[in-house]
Amino acid sequence: MLRFLTAGESHGPQLTVIVEGLPAGLPLDARRDVDPHLRRRQGGYGRGRRQQIEHDRAEIVGGVRGGRTLGSPVALVIENRDWDNWKGPMQITARGFRRKLVTRVRPGHADLAGMLKYGLDDARDVLERASARETAARVAAGAVAMALVRRLGVSVSSWVQRIGDVAIEHRDAVDPASVEASPVRCPDPEASARMVAAIDAARERGDTLGGSAVVVASGVVAGLGSHVQWDRKLDGLIAQAICSIPSVKGVEIGAALLGARSPGSEVHDSPVYTPGAGFHHRTNRQGGLTGGVTDGEPVWAAVHFKPISTLLSPLRSVDVRSGEEVNAHYERSDICVVPAGAVVAEAMLAWVIACAMAEKLGGDSLPEMRRNLAAYRRTLGRLR
Repeated sequence: MLRFLTAGESHGPQLTVIVEGLPAGLPLDARRDVDPHLRRRQGGYGRGRRQQIEHDRAEIVGGVRGGRTLGSPVALVIENRDWDNWKGPMQITARGFRRKLVTRVRPGHADLAGMLKYGLDDARDVLERASARETAARVAAGAVAMALVRRLGVSVSSWVQRIGDVAIEHRDAVDPASVEASPVRCPDPEASARMVAAIDAARERGDTLGGSAVVVASGVVAGLGSHVQWDRKLDGLIAQAICSIPSVKGVEIGAALLGARSPGSEVHDSPVYTPGAGFHHRTNRQGGLTGGVTDGEPVWAAVHFKPISTLLSPLRSVDVRSGEEVNAHYERSDICVVPAGAVVAEAMLAWVIACAMAEKLGGDSLPEMRRNLAAYRRTLGRLR
């Protein structure tokens, strides 16, 4: 079973990632396999000054020898360079520690809910972990998952479909180069320019913008996931993983909204059989998933991000210490995180697909997994 855990606060010394269950023999190099994804997460028009401070790089500190995984847990660390500016308020030891309370909570943030949950008098104890800085650790874990699934024939990508009220229609295929060339990771140059202008306008207003992105896993074999129990259905696992990302409030598997407003005759994907190629579908409106199981088509989902909750022109809120109405707390932040959020969603989709492949194929080593996959592929297209 694959799993990962992350630890660390936004302005603490570092983020730590533990990845458990990887097969032995997987080639893994932080500079090659992890750092490019961390850089993509830090990019995107609309990011704040924090990204000018951090230059995220992962260091593998356990579970790899000679460039290959050992089958033991893999540990990675990502240094927080901003820690140098926060050693006082984020001091780890008790001796000489002095708090500066944050009591003006932000609408839409975990500040108040977390304070109520734990009975806290300082939102700093919540916001440091609820911060989207934690997603750097997720991207590192997802990059490890991508290194695994790539060697099993799967590729994972993402692109931005909407920022604010600027949107493009869904596309079954996009040019990866055009996505990475765009400052907002949108494959349409004209829409990309209008998205940049919308972000600039929001910044001038002291506001923030949300939007939508599409994540796609290609090369996925049929038969991953399960139809037999609610907690093993792969579409549910994908939705949970992606919806756990800060700012994500909706995950649409395939063309779900189109299906909701259309008759069945117009939305279901008709299967066909081609000798030598096996089963496939004429369309892919179900997002590559039927009954919680992959059907052999690309797995795709639309991810919907709310505007982030820290505004240059703060919303009205409450001071939890006095109960008085005040302006919400402001902390250095972004205007739009959708381009970066798409990279995080990409990482989470890669992770879920990697988990499903590990469950389906078994194997203690990468060569064993690849042999099992080859044997399984030979059975596809043949019915009992």
